[in-house]
Amino acid sequence: MKDLFFGRRKEMKKLETLLSKRTASLVVIKGRRRIGKSRLIEEFGKKLKTWTFIGLPPEGRVSAQDQRDTFASQMETQLGIRGIDTRDWSFLFWHLSQATQKGRLLLILDEINWMGDKDPTFLGKLKTAWDRDFKKNPNLIVILCGSMSTWIEKNILSRRGFLGRISLDMTLEELPLEVCNQFWHPKEKLISSYEKFKVFSVTGGVPRYLEEIRPEWSAEQIINSLCFEKEGLLFNEFDRIFTDLFSRRSASFRKIVQRLSEGASSLEEVSDALGMKKGGTISKYLAELVMSGFVSADFTWNLKTPKPSNTHLYRLKDNYIRFFLKVIEPNKHKILQEEHILSSGWDSVMGLQFENLVINNRKKVKRSLNINPDHIVIDNPYFQKSGVSKKGCQIDYLIQTKYNCLYICEIKFSRRKVGLGIIREMRKKIDALDPPTKFSIFPVLIHVNGVTDGVLESGFFSAILDFGEFLQDGEEIV
Repeated sequence: MKDLFFGRRKEMKKLETLLSKRTASLVVIKGRRRIGKSRLIEEFGKKLKTWTFIGLPPEGRVSAQDQRDTFASQMETQLGIRGIDTRDWSFLFWHLSQATQKGRLLLILDEINWMGDKDPTFLGKLKTAWDRDFKKNPNLIVILCGSMSTWIEKNILSRRGFLGRISLDMTLEELPLEVCNQFWHPKEKLISSYEKFKVFSVTGGVPRYLEEIRPEWSAEQIINSLCFEKEGLLFNEFDRIFTDLFSRRSASFRKIVQRLSEGASSLEEVSDALGMKKGGTISKYLAELVMSGFVSADFTWNLKTPKPSNTHLYRLKDNYIRFFLKVIEPNKHKILQEEHILSSGWDSVMGLQFENLVINNRKKVKRSLNINPDHIVIDNPYFQKSGVSKKGCQIDYLIQTKYNCLYICEIKFSRRKVGLGIIREMRKKIDALDPPTKFSIFPVLIHVNGVTDGVLESGFFSAILDFGEFLQDGEEIV
């Protein structure tokens, strides 16, 4: 089967607009590991003369000199330039700029955070080379690409030296559901939504993980191959991600996401769990996880005064990381001994995974409910702590509008149709929430495998959304 490229039409169009510019373009593309940065650039560069330089992974004692030597080796392989003095980035950039003075060219510096992290002069010399040499070719496009979004933000996008020089700053997110569906091509219409969502609940919308889908396999076979075999892509992926991105600090980041895998937590709760003071370090680490796309900082709010508070609840947003910590890691010893993995709490785990998937695709929910985006004050998972005058309450997803409308969304992932018990659950939550009398309540049920006639006939829900319908009407295969 031919090599297929799915989605990214919006991102591709943005890149293609650069081809009509009359000046050179400096582009930043960032996003989590495996999100498809290199593949997008590869597709964009198919009709261009392209040179790619990749930073050396920070394994062992990789030095700044090692990075320069690797860069020079790649120049020799691609351009035939030999004998360059590698003691200074200025020499390397000058020789490269001389080879890019004419014609429509695409120059890619991939994993730039690896390339320049050990040399404090790297970015300054790159900026000088851009101003003095590279931008002289009006048909040159230079892409700076990396997985460490925080490094790029701090050292490039927020750095005065690059101010006004970046033509396009792009962050790649997970693929939307309708595009994820295409990874079952040509059998996407033969596989049930429930079967697909079992896989998506593990992979999220990460393209590299989705590429491992075998359309002729069941969801359990796919998940077993990816996660429960020692050779599987996702068995050791967690350690690769955190070692590559956070290097020596990976143990601290691991502790944070381990805590968040137990449930959304405030800064204070994370600090207490890790035995660290609530302050700059833990806040900085959480901010890095948010910017890297693994964690979401969800606003908390009071229904009576619907303004985001200064308090965040940090939620482990990445479905794979959640699944690894909840299922793969606890069973690692069994996997290494090639024992069959049977999780007693499998349905519960997959339910939480699916809930997270829905929250990550909340735009589709709001669109289906026909809520004017300008009317929404805030929307997030909602947590209410118990107190003297109120009960504890957790709403899977709550939308509050400026017209005092509350859309209380219950998310269910079940192998059977959702029955009348869901109405009792929702009433308990609404009673605990105890909204002010001036509010209107709109219960919403989000499901995959259908609902019973009793639920439909009850008329209790304002809307019943089949999440599987969001898999339809995908983009064409490119």
